[in-house]
Amino acid sequence: MKKVFTIFTLIILIFGIMGCEKAKNPLLEEWDTPYSTPPFDRIQADDFKPAIIEAMNMHKKEIEKIIKDKTEPTFENSIVRLDNSGEKLNEIVLILSNLIEANYNDTLEQVAQEVFPLLSKHNDEILLNDKLFEKIKFLYEKINNLGLNDEQKRTLELYYRDFVRAGALLNDSDKQKLKDINQRLSVLTLNFGMNVQKDNNNNVLIIDNKDDLNGMPESLIATGEKIANERNMPGKWVYTTDKAVMIPFLQYCPNRELRKKLYDMYLMRGDNDNENDNKNLIKEILNLRLQKANLLGYKTYADYVLEDRMAKNPMNVYNLLDQIWSPSIAKATLERDEMQKIIYNEGDTFKLQYYDWWYYAEKIRNKQYALDENNLKPYFSLNVVRDAVFTLSNKLYGITFKKLDNISVYNPDVEVYEVIDNDGSHLAILYLDYYTRNNKQGGAWTTSFRDQYHKDNKNITPLVSVVCNFPQPVGDNPSLLSMDEVETFFHEFGHALQGFFSDVTYKRLSGYVPRDFVELPSQILEHWAFEPQMLKLYAKHYKTGELIPDSLIEKITNSKYFNQGFAKTEFLAASYLDMDYHILTEVNDLDVRAFEQASMDKIGLIPEIKPRYRSTYFNHIFSGGYSAGYYCYLWSEVLDCDAYHAFIESGDIFNKDVANKFRQTILAPGGKKDAEQMYLDFRGKEPDIKYLLEDLGFI
Repeated sequence: MKKVFTIFTLIILIFGIMGCEKAKNPLLEEWDTPYSTPPFDRIQADDFKPAIIEAMNMHKKEIEKIIKDKTEPTFENSIVRLDNSGEKLNEIVLILSNLIEANYNDTLEQVAQEVFPLLSKHNDEILLNDKLFEKIKFLYEKINNLGLNDEQKRTLELYYRDFVRAGALLNDSDKQKLKDINQRLSVLTLNFGMNVQKDNNNNVLIIDNKDDLNGMPESLIATGEKIANERNMPGKWVYTTDKAVMIPFLQYCPNRELRKKLYDMYLMRGDNDNENDNKNLIKEILNLRLQKANLLGYKTYADYVLEDRMAKNPMNVYNLLDQIWSPSIAKATLERDEMQKIIYNEGDTFKLQYYDWWYYAEKIRNKQYALDENNLKPYFSLNVVRDAVFTLSNKLYGITFKKLDNISVYNPDVEVYEVIDNDGSHLAILYLDYYTRNNKQGGAWTTSFRDQYHKDNKNITPLVSVVCNFPQPVGDNPSLLSMDEVETFFHEFGHALQGFFSDVTYKRLSGYVPRDFVELPSQILEHWAFEPQMLKLYAKHYKTGELIPDSLIEKITNSKYFNQGFAKTEFLAASYLDMDYHILTEVNDLDVRAFEQASMDKIGLIPEIKPRYRSTYFNHIFSGGYSAGYYCYLWSEVLDCDAYHAFIESGDIFNKDVANKFRQTILAPGGKKDAEQMYLDFRGKEPDIKYLLEDLGFI
C-alpha cells in the first residue's frame, strides 16, 4: 500500500498554539543531521503544535508574496514559487502523519482531534484563493505560448487541475460549503481509523487452560505466552486480532470455538455499538462525500474520484471486477467443497464456516501439495527476506544498501539504510519498521519523510519508509515470515524503489501517479518472490544456513494456485462493497449492516467467505486514500502481470536492460506523463488481461 502525503493532495495534520521560541523547537530548525534526516531523538509530541502553526504562517506569507506580485504571471514567479512554498510545513506534516500511523500516542491523537479542521481550512484557503487561481488560469490558457518544456507544461496542467477539482470555479457560497465539508471530513476520517485501532488493541483472546492449546505448533504457543507476559498475564496465553498473530491461530488451532471467538472479534471491529463504533461515521462520511461531488458537478463521489484515474468511470471498474469475479467465485466454491469433503472424511458432520477456512485450507495444502508452511518459515526469517529484496534490487538495478547507525529513529525497532546508486552516488535513505506494535495501525505501507525533487539546481534526495506488521521474534528465534508476509515485503519494497528512483524537477510531480497505477511498481516485484531462481539466491534456513532444497521449491511452485479462489473472492467482495458505497446518489439514514449484506448478496458471495474488509474497519476507503479505489490493486495487477512478461520474454527474469527501461519509463517519471503513456513507453503496447488470468490459474 502506497501512502502519499502532500500539502495539496491530502488534508494536513495538526494545529497549535502560538508564541513559541523557534530556536528551541527542533521541528522548526534546519536539521544538521546526516542527509538532513528528522532528529527523532529530539522531537517531542508537544513540539508539533507550535511548529505547525509557525509553519502555516510561513506558508501563508509565501503565498501572499505570489499573490501580491504585480508583474505579469510567469511560470517562474507563480508556479515555481507555489511549488516551493510550504516546504517546512510539508516536512513537519510528513513526520506527524507517519508517527500517528506507525508510533502514535494519546497526545498525538488529541492534537489531531483538535486541529484537523483548522489544517483543512489552511489547505482550502490556498486551493480556493481567487487571486492565486487567476495567475494559474492566466498561464494555463497560454500554456502552448510560454516556451515551456514538457515537464513544465505537465506541472502547470496538474496545478490547474488541482485547483479546479478543489473547487476554484465555484461561487463564494459553494466554496464555503465545500470548506465546511472538508473540515468535517478531516475529523471523521481520523476518528474512523482511531476507532479501528482502539478496537483492535482491545481485542484479546485469553486462554488459561493449557489443554486448549493441544494440537497447536510450539511456535504459536510461544507467541501466545509472549503476548501474555507483555500484558502482565503470566501463566496464560493471549492472542490478538493483529493479522501476524490471528492468521497462524486460524490456520493451526484445532479448537473451532476459539477460532470463532478470535475471528469474530476481528470481523466486528468498529461494529460493537460502543464508543468505537463506526457505523454512524460511515453514514456521515458517505453523505459529505456525495455532497462534495454534487457541489463540484458530479453525480456520485465515484464519478468525481475516477475521472482522475486510469479507469475514468465506475462502469469501467465494474467491468473489470465482473471479468474476474466469475472464475474467482467458481474456484472458491470448488475449494469450499474440497474442505467439506475433508470434514466428512474425518468423521465430522458440521458445515464449513467462515472461521474454519484457514484451518482446512492448511489441510488441503498438506494433502494436495505435501506442503506445511511451518516447514517453510525457517527459510524465510526476516533478515533473510530483507536481504532478498536487497539482492533483487541489486541484480535488476545495480543499487546497494549500507546499514547506518548514526540516524535517529522514532522507535528502537526501526533500521536505517543508505541506498547507493549503481554509479556509487547517494540515492536515498531507507527506514525499515518491521514489527507489529499496539501503537501502530494494521497492515503494511510505504511512505516518506521527504520526497525527491530539485531546488536551486540541487537534487533533494528522498527519505523512504517501509512499515510492516510482521510477527515479533519469540525467545531466541528470529521473526519467521509466512509466504503471504514474504510477498508483502516484496510488495512494499516495490513502492520503495519508486521512491528511490524518482527523478523530477518539481515537487508536484514527485511520486504522483494515478491510484490505479501506483500498485504496478509494488505488485510486479511480488513475481520474483517465489521464482525458483530467486529462492536459490536467498531462502536459507535461519539455524543451519542451508539453502532451501529443490524438493521444497518444487512444492512451492506446484502450490502456486493454492487458495487463489478464496484470495481473489475476498478481495473482489471488498472492491464491490467500496464501489457500491461510492456510486450512491443518496445516503440519508443508511443501514450499514444491511447495505453491506445486500452488496454481498448481489454478487453471490458464499457465506463461508467474508469480504477482506467489512465496512466498519475498511480503513482503505474510510480513513485512507482508496475511496472508490480499492479496485486499484486489481487494475494494477493487469499491468504488473503484463509487465513481468517483458522479463520472461527476454529469457532472463533478471534482465538489466528490461529493468533499466522499467526504471526510466515507470519508476522515475512520477507525474511527468499520463500513466497510459508511461506504460506504452515501457511495453510498447496495451496491457493484456490474459497474463493476469494465467497467473491466477483461471485459464
